[in-house]
Amino acid sequence: MRARLDTRVSLVVTLAAAALMLFGGSLWLAATRDAIHEEVEAASRVAEQWIQVLVHDAAVVPDALVHQLSAVGRVRANTLEIIDADTGALRYRSPGPTYKAGRNAPAWFGALLSPDFSPRLISGPGVHIRLLPDASRSVLDAWDNAVAAAGWALAILCLLGIAVRRSIDRALAPLTEFETALEHAGDGRFDHRLPRQRSLELDRLAERYNQMATQLASSLDHNARLEEDQAFSRALTARLEEERRQLARELHDEFGQGITAVRAITGAIAQKSRDDATLHGNAQAILAMTGQMQDGVRAILERLRQPGADTPARLDDALTAYCTHWRNCYPAVDVQLGLAPLPAVLDANFSLTVLRLVQEALTNVARHAKAHHVDIALNTSDASLTLTITDDGRGFDPASPTARLGLTGMRERIAAHHGRLDITAAPGAGTRLSIRLPWPSTATHTPLHAFTPGETS
Repeated sequence: MRARLDTRVSLVVTLAAAALMLFGGSLWLAATRDAIHEEVEAASRVAEQWIQVLVHDAAVVPDALVHQLSAVGRVRANTLEIIDADTGALRYRSPGPTYKAGRNAPAWFGALLSPDFSPRLISGPGVHIRLLPDASRSVLDAWDNAVAAAGWALAILCLLGIAVRRSIDRALAPLTEFETALEHAGDGRFDHRLPRQRSLELDRLAERYNQMATQLASSLDHNARLEEDQAFSRALTARLEEERRQLARELHDEFGQGITAVRAITGAIAQKSRDDATLHGNAQAILAMTGQMQDGVRAILERLRQPGADTPARLDDALTAYCTHWRNCYPAVDVQLGLAPLPAVLDANFSLTVLRLVQEALTNVARHAKAHHVDIALNTSDASLTLTITDDGRGFDPASPTARLGLTGMRERIAAHHGRLDITAAPGAGTRLSIRLPWPSTATHTPLHAFTPGETS
């Protein structure tokens, strides 16, 4: 389980402080050991000099020397022993220390601080005097000081850990606001703003977040408006196409049938009035006039019912018909169409999108490319349809901004079907459009009749 950041930081600071205290303690131990050595060594030298003076004064009276040393008792920081020179028997041993009697430092602590001393041997009249340096009292004082210092150090470490934890909690308190703001952003809500922070770094981070949230909110609003505009544009385009189809049908039904009826009646009159030159001439004039009217209505119908205005019955037929129509309109441009086998039934909107993309691409070629040759290739795979349109025109820089809406419209149509558009172009090197459209999830559609240029309305 991972620890909280404030817990880890406070633990690291406390451990660092403990390490510093341990380092200081090791330095203190070394200094204390040296101090104990100097203290005991100095006391032993003084005791040794004093005993030598006593030995010199009592050169021929051993009992007087023993009496004097016994009267003194314990010599500071030393244990004194008097041994008979002839028999080797112990005649006197100084009593134990009265300072902090009955207590001793732990053996491991004494091993750390007790210096190594050699006994000092002084020969007197009939006796040998041995001084044994004893650092136990100094070590015990050092132990008591170490215990007191350890207690204070432990208390300081506890207070330091608490103080660091409180300080870090206070410093990291603004992160809760950051977490709340990020939760709002994760839910797609960018209306939450962070206030100014006490820390310069956190204040800069809050400022950057507020800027990002403002930009994302603006982008969301822009995208929402763009989607609304696109939906309106698609609905308006569909409505206009439906109106054009309806108007074409009404013109065909009303004017076409009426003109056909007038021509039939006039033709009958012309046949029966061959002997009447005047009536026959008028009938022929009416026939010519109605023929012109019929041609005019047909031209209007062709403009109303452009190739692909209706949903194409088959995509390959509609593309072939449109390319034929385009060649007739722009005979100076050679258009080659290559079609891979297509499914027998395609989704109506998908087929219409492909046709519209080809129409827009050829329109851009006619308006801007000044090309002499255009290749259109339609390939298929199990997952997608790939449309490639290549021309040898003057090209352009795809990275430069442009006010043309043709490519924008193509991108919108492709995005609506979750496709991808790749443009390879350069000034003077022609243009290549590669469009990949995944197959629609449903492909059931009963198509309407597709208009083919040149057919009789």
